Amino acid sequence: MKRILFILSFIILHAASFLSMKAQDVKNQLNPIYHGVQSLAIAPDARSAGLGDVGAATDPDVNSQYWNPAKYPFCISRAGVALNYTPWLRQIVEGIDLANITGYYRLGDYDALSSSLRYFSLGEVGLMDDESITFRPYEMSVDLAYSRMLSETFSAAVALRYIYSDLAYKGDDEISPGSAFAADIALYHNGYINLGGHESQLGWGLNVNNIGSKISYDSGNTSEFLPTNLRFGLSLLVPFDEYNTLTIAADANKLLVPTRPTMEQYVQHMVETEGGEAKDYEQNYSDYRTWLEGEGYYNVSPVSGIFKSFHDAPNGFKEEMQEIQWSAGLEYAYNNQFFLRAGYHYEHPNKGNRTYFTVGAGFKMNVFSLDAGYVISTAQSNPLDQTLRFSLAFDMDGISDLLGKRRRR
Repeated sequence: MKRILFILSFIILHAASFLSMKAQDVKNQLNPIYHGVQSLAIAPDARSAGLGDVGAATDPDVNSQYWNPAKYPFCISRAGVALNYTPWLRQIVEGIDLANITGYYRLGDYDALSSSLRYFSLGEVGLMDDESITFRPYEMSVDLAYSRMLSETFSAAVALRYIYSDLAYKGDDEISPGSAFAADIALYHNGYINLGGHESQLGWGLNVNNIGSKISYDSGNTSEFLPTNLRFGLSLLVPFDEYNTLTIAADANKLLVPTRPTMEQYVQHMVETEGGEAKDYEQNYSDYRTWLEGEGYYNVSPVSGIFKSFHDAPNGFKEEMQEIQWSAGLEYAYNNQFFLRAGYHYEHPNKGNRTYFTVGAGFKMNVFSLDAGYVISTAQSNPLDQTLRFSLAFDMDGISDLLGKRRRR
């Protein structure tokens, strides 16, 4: 029974990928990419959430740690801190939420340190055989990044991350908390071009994150891949006049995790190596699982998995392209104080169908800024629908100036 609770926790986290799916044929079937620590793939901040989950190349802000830490040396303020909150999957169950705190400090004119702490709670869960006994499964991570400008328009960053995932009841001897280490490598370019007589800001960004070890929940008998991810983005900021600007941004996102072989692949492998007919192996999930553990999937190393992820989809190049998620967003700003945002995120139906529009708004003062983002799902019965994120950020330069003025008085 306790093992069932562990499985149910993952079902909740994968629910967005399954509830909106319809029956499909073998050549066009649901085949999402599986990985551990699902919460690491959830965007934490409201600004990017309002832009359709875009952030690799957008204008730098305090929450760049998740999207591209190489942007921090281009921040105008010397330091900043942000608090982010996301109630998650409220269409399914109450009590699941993500809390995140992010901050940065520019060491000089060319480099910066940044860090974030995220805590993902699965709420209170009761044992199926004794509901009077409850526990609170959770996942958390903490990271530290160093970024530096390599030229006036180009910067790079590296980040280190510790990950901890505790999804099991403390009295369960079969399942234990898992932990892992990971690293990020990020690049960012921020230059200017002339468009229609206006000097516009053009940027691109690249972030490969969660490159690291696997994570195990059964003392190393089996292990899951981390959500190693490749994100590339473009952004164009166009000023209409002194007060009005429009940003157009887009990201392409691909998990660098191997696709888990399907039952059909297992059957084909067994027919080719062992002989017999397909019906001799179909529906034999115990042997299929053993094959995955022995040679088909779980034995692949994290580094090998990164390279394998580009060519292992069962249906070839067509399915590889389906594994790319696309995001696009618009941000209108008035006097760099009032912001309106809209975006669109697309994931192929075979890979999860997390497809939705987003809207958002923001308000910025010298001392703080407040942002909100809202998800409007386009997929039927999508539990991500009506997800609302909030972000509150503080500008340390603004606070310092405010305190200095008060002291002078």
